[in-house]
Amino acid sequence: MIKSMTGYGKGQAEQEGLSLSVEIKSVNHRYGDVTIKAPRSMMSLEMEIKKSVSEKLKRGKIDVFITQEINGGGVMAPALNRPLAAAYVALFEDLRTEFPVDGGIPLSLLVSQKEVVTLREGDLPPESLKACLDSALATALQALEAMRTREGEATLRDMEARLEVVEKLLAAVEERAPLVATEWQNKLKERIARLAGEVTVDEQRLAQEVAVFADRCDISEELVRFRSHLNQFRSLFNSDEPVGRQMDFLVQELNREVNTMGSKSNDAELTRQVVAIKAELEKVREQVQNVE
Repeated sequence: MIKSMTGYGKGQAEQEGLSLSVEIKSVNHRYGDVTIKAPRSMMSLEMEIKKSVSEKLKRGKIDVFITQEINGGGVMAPALNRPLAAAYVALFEDLRTEFPVDGGIPLSLLVSQKEVVTLREGDLPPESLKACLDSALATALQALEAMRTREGEATLRDMEARLEVVEKLLAAVEERAPLVATEWQNKLKERIARLAGEVTVDEQRLAQEVAVFADRCDISEELVRFRSHLNQFRSLFNSDEPVGRQMDFLVQELNREVNTMGSKSNDAELTRQVVAIKAELEKVREQVQNVE
């Protein structure tokens, strides 16, 4: 089943007082391009995150947003405010120099000063942080994949409907194409018959002209190649692998063949059918741009 490149997914997980939220957004892109925006504490995990995302999503412009929130039950750890402690030490040294005070500065005095030592939320152990991130990321990817699959199903239905129209138009082209040379030959004979009293008809030359015209407007090879490309395109609908690039190539080839048919047709009805096929193929091409 084909998948769209457009989607959104969100996942959340909690671990030891840490709450992580992962949001993933993907849109059309020719290649796979993953961008990660995460807190500095997760900088060391960015390559692993990108690898996990790239293994699941082969094509698309993919943005990963990670936010974290420390809950009240998190681990508390003491933290030293070094600039403030240094300022207190300098102040105490000035006091000792200026006034007749003996002895050094007791450590207990220093740490008792307001905000020299504070409590802050402690960092999670790396393994706990990674477990929390993996859980949120997996949920977000699963939600994104579900949306991309739904979008892909809608895209598939639209392409199938348009290819059915193309098939009908192609059948009309195949039925009409052999008649073009015969009708041209008949019209040419009628014109010559009207001029029979004025000119001498060279039957051999006439046969040669008809043969040249028939060869010039023969589109049998283009029809065979077109149908072959069409069958290959449809065979990709049930693939489990990303098929967007293959589809894009095949649509280009289908357009190439139908353009050649149009240039060789020399018939108003054939030209009308060819233009209609090209219009449907253009709509298919637009859909293919969003297929992974």
